[in-house]
Amino acid sequence: MTAAAQRTAPPGGSRRLPGVLRLGAARAAFEVRLFFRERDAIVFIFAYPVIMLAIFSTVFGQDGGRVGPSPGIPYAQYFLPGMVATGVMLSSFQSVALMIAAERDEGALKRLRGTPLPASAYFLGKVGQVLAVSIVQTALLLALAATAFDVPMPRSASSWAVFAWVFVLGTATGTVCGVAFSSVPRSGRSASAVVTPIVLVLQFISGVFFVFNDLPTWMQQVASVFPLKWMAQGMRSVFLPAGAQSFEVSGSWQHGATAAVLGAWLVLGLVVGVRTFRWRRRDDG
Repeated sequence: MTAAAQRTAPPGGSRRLPGVLRLGAARAAFEVRLFFRERDAIVFIFAYPVIMLAIFSTVFGQDGGRVGPSPGIPYAQYFLPGMVATGVMLSSFQSVALMIAAERDEGALKRLRGTPLPASAYFLGKVGQVLAVSIVQTALLLALAATAFDVPMPRSASSWAVFAWVFVLGTATGTVCGVAFSSVPRSGRSASAVVTPIVLVLQFISGVFFVFNDLPTWMQQVASVFPLKWMAQGMRSVFLPAGAQSFEVSGSWQHGATAAVLGAWLVLGLVVGVRTFRWRRRDDG
């Protein structure tokens, strides 16, 4: 063997690692198995949107109550898009921020950083896990809405196309922002106290639990800065009748603005995440 070949050959004749995409897929499969071992997380993330939809649809929909002028929209149909959006936020932003903070606190990230696994494969694994969980969660929510509350599902390919890009872009944005925000809590134990209130506030001001048009103007303006409002509005354009866009503050679905805001938060999350992500605890050097 020549000197050049000796320098490029792997030590001990070992094979090179698979590509990043293959490692990311393997990591995603591992993350999914790990997620389904956490029974409390499964119950909260899967059951929360379903329970909220049932509660709000039952309370507000008493005696045939509807949203908007006659004939109006059943409350179950109106609240479904917001619950889909908040489910995506729980599975992506909240879940990722809490998981990474806990893994960092336990030293798992430090140990992982010492392995040959590329950082990009680790983050691809998180994205894959979030996407898989969000798909299952959304499927369960839509099945409940259709069977228990007779919510009509979209029939046109264009509506499902809008659903697909809002869902994928919202999931990616929530995941990236969750990675970036995971460095904010000082420890894994305090992460829930930091992340959960933010998620709850955004749900109340983003048209998830209330008709967005009925909220105070200042609250609408604050909500318009954040992704959840736009995810909920994008989902309303899918599951509500075309005429329901007159209920929106702008009088239209604003698909372009939805894509722009979600895309801006995706880029912002990437930039902040790259600059602030930590593999070790603050007190670990």
